Amino acid sequence: MVSPYLNKKKEGQLSLNIGAKKLFQLIYIKKNNLKKTEEGTSKIAVSAMVSKLAFVYEKIRNAVDYEDDHLLRKNAIKRIFKRQILIEGIIKDVKSQELSIHLLTELIQAGYINANSVSDKKIIEIGDILEKYIKLKDFCFKKENLLFNFSRKTKGNKKRSKKDQKNLSNWIISLAASEVEDSLTKDKVKQEIIIDMFDVLKDNIKLPKDLPHEKDLDIQIYLGIARNYLNFDTDLLSFILFKYYNKDWAKIDDRGIAVLAEKIDVLRLVVSQQLDHPLGKQLDKIIKSYSLYFSILQEVIEENPIKIYDQALNNYKAFINLIKETCERRYKKIKNKLWSSGVRSIIYIFLTKSIFVFLLEIPAIKWFGEEINIFTLAINVSFPAFLLFVMILFTWAPAQENTKKIISGVEEIVYDEKRRKNAIILRKPPKRSFFIDAIFNILYLAGFSVTIYFVIKFLNFVGFNWVNITIFLFFLMFVSFFSFRIKRDIKKFIIVESKDNLFNFLFDFFYTPIIAVGKFLSNSASRVNIFVFILDFIIEAPFKVFVEVFDDWMKYIRERKEDLVN
Repeated sequence: MVSPYLNKKKEGQLSLNIGAKKLFQLIYIKKNNLKKTEEGTSKIAVSAMVSKLAFVYEKIRNAVDYEDDHLLRKNAIKRIFKRQILIEGIIKDVKSQELSIHLLTELIQAGYINANSVSDKKIIEIGDILEKYIKLKDFCFKKENLLFNFSRKTKGNKKRSKKDQKNLSNWIISLAASEVEDSLTKDKVKQEIIIDMFDVLKDNIKLPKDLPHEKDLDIQIYLGIARNYLNFDTDLLSFILFKYYNKDWAKIDDRGIAVLAEKIDVLRLVVSQQLDHPLGKQLDKIIKSYSLYFSILQEVIEENPIKIYDQALNNYKAFINLIKETCERRYKKIKNKLWSSGVRSIIYIFLTKSIFVFLLEIPAIKWFGEEINIFTLAINVSFPAFLLFVMILFTWAPAQENTKKIISGVEEIVYDEKRRKNAIILRKPPKRSFFIDAIFNILYLAGFSVTIYFVIKFLNFVGFNWVNITIFLFFLMFVSFFSFRIKRDIKKFIIVESKDNLFNFLFDFFYTPIIAVGKFLSNSASRVNIFVFILDFIIEAPFKVFVEVFDDWMKYIRERKEDLVN
């Protein structure tokens, strides 16, 4: 079997562009494991029993802190760093190579990486990454440092507050976690897709002459690709910008780190401005579609690179049928994933709400002299989970028109002859007068008020007291946003916007404000998640110490057993 190469073009035959050809070859190499793997390297050994304990703990930890699956490992790395650097680092020196071994051991135990994939070279690589961030943190915070005195006033003659100190420390740890995650997920196929997508979008997207953001367009396109194709969160996007503004970071020396520490506050401000750039939302709408086109193309090729390459060149209809089949298969897969995430969320909400009732709702009812009604309590416990179930149940798969749009998009990125001829011109963000904006805000508030009024009237009718109603409304808003959030994956596949009608207008008018308030409550609740606090600061540290000691004990027992044999 040979890898796909160019065949002689037949008359009337479509031509594959260079990016598509390279993508076929890289997927072929990856699928057939043609790249040689490292041999003769030492691996980190962990006990199977200890790994089971750590794996179960991670499952429990992730259940009470809902995050997308692809972010779980990065967040676990971040937690480990916080524990090792911020908590345990207070009482002991943190050494980068030791932290690297400890980190990789914990990730193996928790099932985030395979033990066989960790070589001595990878341990050293991770250690070198951590060394830079430990030095950056030290330069930023050590008062005795000659180049950066923490007691000195920052720009604007203001000392950094305690809150700013904490935020800066967390930001540095987030960057470190993101770079380690990046080093563990090297994927040449995805890297090639990012390059191809960037080239396509850079050629297709243009700014009007009166929009002054030309210097930011390239990095905003790249961030849009990371946000929509790779599904990066704020931590990982910040790391992209951190590297963008510090191009010598990979080979930086101590002097360079010290200089970087001097301008760290300005750098954080610039990163924040880029993350909240005026072009971001417009670009996301465009890049969302192209991310889907490349994702579908990748899945089509992975089925059989040689066969699909031949069909793409010589059997256009068969290639298009494969795209259709892949779309239908992906719709079903994403619907199953939606249910999987939904079940997790339903369990999380049900448990949270049940505990909430006993810890707050019942004591509050008694405190204010209201009567406890088992019926209303049962509704308050079950309704949030039931609402989420209904929201998922009535989430429909994309229509045929959506599939046609995807086929057209895949053709555009594969064939030279199908390339877009006209550029996409971005528009200026709309500017409304203060008066019009005030009227819209009043109407938005009116929609929210009317919805809440009728919900309260109904709850009063079925016997809810004011305490029950308050808690019911809180969870109604919270779960409304929760359901909106977990349906994001299927919405990424819908690139044909639904047609406006009276029902959609009324639903958006009255229900969107509920979701918006739910987002605010969710963001606020995530900062004071008592379950996360208990697990991270009360249970995790002693649990990890126990796991480490238990692992050493298991190794000791094995050594004694081997001594008896010899």
